[in-house]
Amino acid sequence: MTQTPNIPPVIESDERDYRDSGVASTVTIAGHPLHPPLVVFPVALLVAAAGTDIGYWLTNDLFWARGSFWLLGAGLLTGIVAAVVGMSDFLKIGRVRKHTAGWAHMYTNVTALVLTLINFLLRFGSRTENIVYTGLLISVVVATLLGIGGWFGGELIYRHKIAVIGYGDRE
Repeated sequence: MTQTPNIPPVIESDERDYRDSGVASTVTIAGHPLHPPLVVFPVALLVAAAGTDIGYWLTNDLFWARGSFWLLGAGLLTGIVAAVVGMSDFLKIGRVRKHTAGWAHMYTNVTALVLTLINFLLRFGSRTENIVYTGLLISVVVATLLGIGGWFGGELIYRHKIAVIGYGDRE
């Protein structure tokens, strides 16, 4: 008898998902989903931007301000790529939209990208002018949102078996 995980669900649980083989992603290479490995780039870059903002706040060294600017730009670009791939699954796999975790994952990460764009644009003219405290606050909020959005992404994959190799019903 297969046992279900004893990890309590944060939002919802559907026992049928545990017995299902899962639903494959809509964007794959050789059957491997692309969204999960793509998200590591914007997450790492944008969390690092929060770190470099803290570095600038503590030291007032322009090195950290320049680092933040480039991390935000690279995080924004890689985040857009990850979002486009993830949105394909969101729109084409009805099962994603049936779960609150799917909506929470999408909303938190889109919000993080919009805030990152604002943060990047605030620094475009002057790398240092808007870091303390506006840019720093936005960076910390974005890092927090990415953690929350990542949790819900994990819920989709591990609890609801979305973007795994399987033959389950997309709806």
